[in-house]
This record gives sequence, C-alpha cells and structure tokens, in this order.
Amino acid sequence: MRATLQTLEQTIRQRRSADPSTSYVAKLAARGRAKIAQKVGEEAVETVIAAMADDRSEIVGESADLIFHLMMLLTDMDVPFDAVLDELDRREGVSGIAEKAARPKD
Repeated sequence: MRATLQTLEQTIRQRRSADPSTSYVAKLAARGRAKIAQKVGEEAVETVIAAMADDRSEIVGESADLIFHLMMLLTDMDVPFDAVLDELDRREGVSGIAEKAARPKD
C-alpha cells in the first residue's frame, strides 16, 4: 500500500510543474491551495453520499478521488504522505478516545 501512495506522491510532485493545459495536477496546482482544499472537501462529501447510498462501487471511486486530492493538498503544503502514515503508526494500539483526550486543547 505504501508503494502505491509513494508512487502517487512522486507523480503529483513531478506533474505540478507540467503544462496546465495537459496536466490536471498542474492545472489544479496553478489555481492555488484554496482550490485544492475545496476539491478535498467536495470529494469528502461525495464519498459520504456514496456511503449513505450504500453504493460500494461509487465509494471506491470517490475514495480514490478523495485520497488523490488529499495527496495534492499535502504536496502543496510540502507535507510528505509518510508523515501522515507515521502519525497513523504512532496511534496504532491507542484508544481513539484516549488519543483524542491527549491532544493539546486550543
């Protein structure tokens, strides 16, 4: 699984500087972080809609779109996906309730 995500991350990084007329990644990157973040939100909503409709094939496609756009956002912020995976590894075996309670309060 990590290999697929690492390949996707590399592809996104490479295509950010491509011609926006031929690359969706370059086109979205050129529109800026706010647009990328908006796409993450849109894909998250579409994923929820697919789940609520109990549409397994649709949720697979929407989940792929969501992960792709999240990777775009992380790349735009220069956050390697390995940092997210490392955080998930850190949380492994820790109760979600305990983990949330241990977070700093704002």
